[in-house]
Amino acid sequence: MQKLNTTMLCMACLLAASAAAPAARAETVVIVNKANPATRMFHDQAAQFFLGKSAMFTPVDQPEGSAIRMDFYPKVADKDAAQVKALWSKLVFTGKGTAPKEYASNAEVRKAVAADPKAIGYIDKSALDDSVKAILTLP
Repeated sequence: MQKLNTTMLCMACLLAASAAAPAARAETVVIVNKANPATRMFHDQAAQFFLGKSAMFTPVDQPEGSAIRMDFYPKVADKDAAQVKALWSKLVFTGKGTAPKEYASNAEVRKAVAADPKAIGYIDKSALDDSVKAILTLP
């Protein structure tokens, strides 16, 4: 009987822990203007634009400290948001780049990318519509 109670207690703890686990994060998509000829992009290619290593696209960023931004950079560039901010600070200080403009929401990022043929940004997949084109999906 003692073993049965211990087993049931362990199962109850596992169920409680799984119920308390955070929900899976939404997928993030890298987006470009519909007129952009790009149809697909790899992580390392996207990282080049978001780290200021290429001026082919103009990066558009989510707000500093937002969950999507903190999740995006490790996935696409293997760097945390603070490391990316430091990279951009150095580029701006040396005159080699201009930091991405930040927008307050997925909708604002989408609108900015839709308005600029050279823009590249990222939003939650659930915020995607036909005003922009997704070229990379991050789980």
